[in-house]
Amino acid sequence: MKSEDLKEIGIRIAERRKELKLTQEQVAEGMNVSIQMISNIERGNKAIKIENLLKLCDILKVSTDYILNGRRTNDDFDNLISKISQLSESDYKMIEMLIDYRLNNEK
Repeated sequence: MKSEDLKEIGIRIAERRKELKLTQEQVAEGMNVSIQMISNIERGNKAIKIENLLKLCDILKVSTDYILNGRRTNDDFDNLISKISQLSESDYKMIEMLIDYRLNNEK
């Protein structure tokens, strides 16, 4: 795997970890690896083993496809829909307006 690919994978991992407000230590503990290993993966210095990737995706609640390729899957969208369904009506409308705004400005 190219070093650019490893860096992009590491960026996605770090961003998702921070979204969930997890520390590198918490992720390392959940995966049963060292904090240094998590740091190396996030910086793109090391590739991640398949068994560790599966553990990581479970901890970060994302698909392997997202981590490896940056593509969201139906499961990722289902998780988002589940979260949105828990919002108040006014928050739901705000999210809907934001989505409409972004879609209209992408064209």
